[in-house]
Amino acid sequence: MSVLETFNKLSKIWFTIFCFILASAIGVIRYVTGPEWALSLFYLFPVGLSTWYVGKYAGVFISLTSALSWLAADIMMLDSFSSILIPFLNETFRLIVFLVVTYIIARLKTNIENHKELARTDHLTGIANRRAFFDLANLELNQARRNQTPISILYMDIDNFKHINDHFGHHIGDRLLRSVAETIKNNIRAIDVIARFGGDEFGVLLAESGSESAALVAGKLKEKLVELVQHNGWPVTFSTGVVTFEIIPPSVDEMIDLADAQMYLAKRHGKNRTQYKTIACDESIVRSLVNFQQYKQLPLYRS
Repeated sequence: MSVLETFNKLSKIWFTIFCFILASAIGVIRYVTGPEWALSLFYLFPVGLSTWYVGKYAGVFISLTSALSWLAADIMMLDSFSSILIPFLNETFRLIVFLVVTYIIARLKTNIENHKELARTDHLTGIANRRAFFDLANLELNQARRNQTPISILYMDIDNFKHINDHFGHHIGDRLLRSVAETIKNNIRAIDVIARFGGDEFGVLLAESGSESAALVAGKLKEKLVELVQHNGWPVTFSTGVVTFEIIPPSVDEMIDLADAQMYLAKRHGKNRTQYKTIACDESIVRSLVNFQQYKQLPLYRS
């Protein structure tokens, strides 16, 4: 296990205690080695570590601890200074440096986390994007495999969405997409994963859900979405593919492909419908994937 992995496993309280002990130990070393050795640079390690792994306020606390430990060592060596004020002035300046370092590291971490979040979020709807869905779905698949529980996926496409953009304008199309995303998000569980795959396609991963639960969720979402578009006068419908996996698929790609295939069937059978499928054995997965590849060869206007 690497040092960084060890740090990540420590609780914030224990990590703060570790940094406190480290800062105090540097003060002791300062006293033992005497006034000639400048060791203040070493305080940046506990200050930086506590700020990065615990937070800004922990960094401020360790900065104060560092300055006070150095001050305590200097006070015990007052004979080495020409004035009693020098140690207090020195530690004030050191504290300012430590606080500036804390601020810079805290802002850097916040910016990095914000960029990571933006990379995983659909800019228009605010829900997860395809990349984030893959990451979260992989976790759910692994958990379903360990617990031997079923998992379901819902793949939805907005019928006639192009008509909205062409006749009402892209701003209305964007409003429709945001409203659909919000409606779905408000009508699924917190443990479920919703994502926009691109364009007018949405995916919902239903954790620990069998075919009956998936059908109930799909029916509820369809009802709420129909209410939404009727209330706003949007002439669209929804084609949905729902697949329940009693045998967990090898990858997220295959899971999405199978749900996409069912959505294709819903489109091909007249749109505005939900197509269900349950995968109960490995052979069914292979057969369904072969069928899906055949569907993709056929022309279909997906709007």
